[in-house]
Amino acid sequence: MTLPQTRPMAAAMCMLGAMALLGFVDNYVATIATEVSVWQFLSVRMVMAVAFVAVLSWAGLGTMKPQRWWAVALRSGLVAVGMLLYFGSLAFMPIAQSLAGLFTSPIFVLLMTVLVLKQKIGPWRIIAVAIGFTGILLVLGVQDGAPGWIMVMPLAGGFFYAMGSLVTRVLCAEESTLSMLAGIMISQAIIGVIALITLAIWQPEVPDGAAGFLLRGWVWPIPSIFPYIALQAFVSVMGVFLLIRAYQWGDASQVSVLEYSIMIFGPFFGWLLMGQIITPMMIAGIALISVAGGIIAVRSK
Repeated sequence: MTLPQTRPMAAAMCMLGAMALLGFVDNYVATIATEVSVWQFLSVRMVMAVAFVAVLSWAGLGTMKPQRWWAVALRSGLVAVGMLLYFGSLAFMPIAQSLAGLFTSPIFVLLMTVLVLKQKIGPWRIIAVAIGFTGILLVLGVQDGAPGWIMVMPLAGGFFYAMGSLVTRVLCAEESTLSMLAGIMISQAIIGVIALITLAIWQPEVPDGAAGFLLRGWVWPIPSIFPYIALQAFVSVMGVFLLIRAYQWGDASQVSVLEYSIMIFGPFFGWLLMGQIITPMMIAGIALISVAGGIIAVRSK
């Protein structure tokens, strides 16, 4: 397969812009979690987000129709699951910890290369895995008041996100940005609707506040939270649009390094908007994960 010509500067600017937007708006998921579930959040957001994508398409920025439905569906499903796990974790831990779990994705790509594709790797990337794993332990640590399995959510999100990033470049390089963006939103909403129906039948006991983010069913009306969902829909569409553009225009191994800038933007806005505290140990862990991702990107062909 012949990949399209890269545009490194445009890709870099798109990635930095995307990370600034997403690092800002993802902080509000913790506020949304106090009143609705992650399933309702994704479902309601999809209606507004897809409408906005349709407006962008009408304005001539691309088509919403995929060239290969199966490739876009595969990518959408992988990324949707990864982001759902990431969003779910935001209700229980600071954004710095959630991001650290999500951005272990290069480590997962490397492990899949060895275990599934049976390819050999050199000592530098083995060292990178050890550095990254140390960083994970430092950032995640032990979260008081949260179940142990919650800590696994962003890590699992990193695995699915890694697979989606690979599919974006290898199978979806020629796809319209808007078709893939709509695919993510629709996939997340489908998962959300299925979960809401299941919860309506199951009717579990739901804790108050953010603790009920995963078990809460449909809640309506939501006048105090709806503006935050609308903000999330608008800003996330713009952020993910730039993110997809970056992977289409740039080499994945180079562009992926710039994704780690969200570990600066996210905690900064978390501190500025939400008063979240970032400990020196968490900063050290974020630095180690970023170094590991950089080593993997530089040493990978």
